Amino acid sequence: MTDVTVSGERLVEMIAAMKSSDSVEFKQTIREMGVQKAGDSLGFDPIEAQIRQIVFFDTPDMTLYHAGVVARARRIQGGDGDSVIKLRPVNPSDLDPEVSGSKHFGVETDVMPNGFVCSGSMKHETSADHVQDVLFKRKPIKSIFSKEQRRLFKAYAPKGMRLNELEVLGPVFVLKLKSELADFERKIVAEVWIYPDGSTVLELSTKSPPDEAFQVAAEFKAELITHGVDLSVEQATKTKTALEYFTANL
Repeated sequence: MTDVTVSGERLVEMIAAMKSSDSVEFKQTIREMGVQKAGDSLGFDPIEAQIRQIVFFDTPDMTLYHAGVVARARRIQGGDGDSVIKLRPVNPSDLDPEVSGSKHFGVETDVMPNGFVCSGSMKHETSADHVQDVLFKRKPIKSIFSKEQRRLFKAYAPKGMRLNELEVLGPVFVLKLKSELADFERKIVAEVWIYPDGSTVLELSTKSPPDEAFQVAAEFKAELITHGVDLSVEQATKTKTALEYFTANL
């Protein structure tokens, strides 16, 4: 990851967000021509990848996303699946204790070269078949979300918005790989997002507990530089990129 340039005030906010988080994740995205080179330099073998499909739910003008809520589901090779309601950004201290205390809810700070964001996610396990039924409109969207997730959605989504009225956006095809490098103690995760038009986005990431965040950030950046990964490319989150792609092609 490249340097995160923040003001003194924002730095205080970032440290506070990290302290309130369950984990910190450092991310670097790479596009198009740099994807293959980065994958090769880090030793990622696509044959070893876990195959996934990810689908989002929103309005044609991304009303839900702009309100700070993300609804998505995922099919995972082997038959598993899950759904997530994500609040992004979120201030952990503002959360309802019933939400923050849920065993299905977690808070994470994502640190990127162009800034950071604190998000909260509520996850529900389902099946790949169930998600596919929603994709093909054999079952309603709300069926893949738990009652607890639906309550969270109702509390934070724009007033009157219903899950079943959202557009099905996707799926995007994803290859997920993990690499253990000799000089880096933590796993580096690579996700290659492949869109219907053949365009690709690679996200490289690693996680750390909040109290080790700054050390891991420096080590992660050094590891990417050592392996020749271009850190100068323009950054964009996977979620926003996917939503913009699929809403433009509705």
